[in-house]
Amino acid sequence: MVFRRRDRRSPLRATADFLWPRGGWTRAFHYVKHRVRRLPDSPERIARGIAAGVFTAFTPFYGLHFVVAVMLARLFNGNILAALSGTFFGNPLTYVPIGVASLQTGHWLLGTEFDTEVDHSLIGKFFGVSKDLWNNLLALISDREADWHGLQIFYNEVFLPYLIGGVIPGLVAAAVCYGLSVPLIRAYQHRRRSKIKAKFKAIKARARVENGLPGTAVSIKVASHKLP
Repeated sequence: MVFRRRDRRSPLRATADFLWPRGGWTRAFHYVKHRVRRLPDSPERIARGIAAGVFTAFTPFYGLHFVVAVMLARLFNGNILAALSGTFFGNPLTYVPIGVASLQTGHWLLGTEFDTEVDHSLIGKFFGVSKDLWNNLLALISDREADWHGLQIFYNEVFLPYLIGGVIPGLVAAAVCYGLSVPLIRAYQHRRRSKIKAKFKAIKARARVENGLPGTAVSIKVASHKLP
């Protein structure tokens, strides 16, 4: 296949690259930013896609963020590739702050008490509930005994507050990213179009000179000065 990696990574290597890219998170961020700015779409649609991806990072649907981002992008007519890139806002460096902010907001809205120790085991709670859910599903087709008590506690203390509380900070972050993205992407696209137009003018002027057409010596110099 065209996009298949030549050096196949082991599951352990892929997990390590996800947690900490080989070039560091700064390089990964600049790579995503560069790819988003070069998307062939209007600034508004790209910005809506980015906003959808950023908002998705504030939802408790770990492992399904790409799916949620695509659904939101389609709902609000945003660029899907930009939405997938926008989920980069949620990464191992930001998961804990995002989770704590969402949980605190959710418990405040629900009038319940926030467990101050949850931030130390937030990811562990999600992995733990995934294991419990898998065991209970196996219990439906085997002799195992299903136990939904832990899942109920997780839903009441973590998932529901996270789901409700992530709406407000998610909307704020998405709105800020949208407001910043539109002018930046528009300026970048305008500058890129100007550079491409200048290159074509220079190529055309050189072609006229090579063909011996009169009156092109000055135009070739002017076009050459416009090149980046």
